[in-house]
Amino acid sequence: MRLFLLLIIFLYAFNANAEEKKIYLAGGCFWCLEEAYQDVDGVISAISGYSGGHTTDPTYEKISTGKTGHIEALEIIYDDEIINSDSILNIFFKNIDPFDGNGQFCDKGYQYQSAIFLNRNINQTLVNKYISIIESNYEKKVKTLVLEFDKFYEAEDYHQDFYIKNPIRYNYYKKGCGRVKRLKQLSIVFNE
Repeated sequence: MRLFLLLIIFLYAFNANAEEKKIYLAGGCFWCLEEAYQDVDGVISAISGYSGGHTTDPTYEKISTGKTGHIEALEIIYDDEIINSDSILNIFFKNIDPFDGNGQFCDKGYQYQSAIFLNRNINQTLVNKYISIIESNYEKKVKTLVLEFDKFYEAEDYHQDFYIKNPIRYNYYKKGCGRVKRLKQLSIVFNE
């Protein structure tokens, strides 16, 4: 019993020292971006939602009209003692088409744009580093939006973990949308 209590105290103390941080990214369909982060060491959770708009309490139905100003986004909660914002951005750019200014893959419209929302955990200097490397390597202009973070609204429950709950439909969508093929064509790499 004493050993068990010591273990509980140790785990609590260990977790109390770790600081959870949040980053907000958009890469087209939030289902696909959520899958890219879900099993990454140090990522505590990846939550699908909406950000960047001018209305409160957006829903998928409302943002799909393109009139709310929101973008399908992901809230990534992570432990900065295991993974840092630099690594999170690295994963991000390997999972989007940074040259598409009209959406991502088969999803077109502002609500499907790729975007990085700046906050205290991700800054313009770090973002510029990645954009500069990509533009230099590909001799193309990166069209990923860089926006100031304001608010994040969690998407409806049926969107959360969609790739796990509906694997057949999700994989059909992901492949049919051209995401897999285009990411393979791009093969974004950084000098790691």
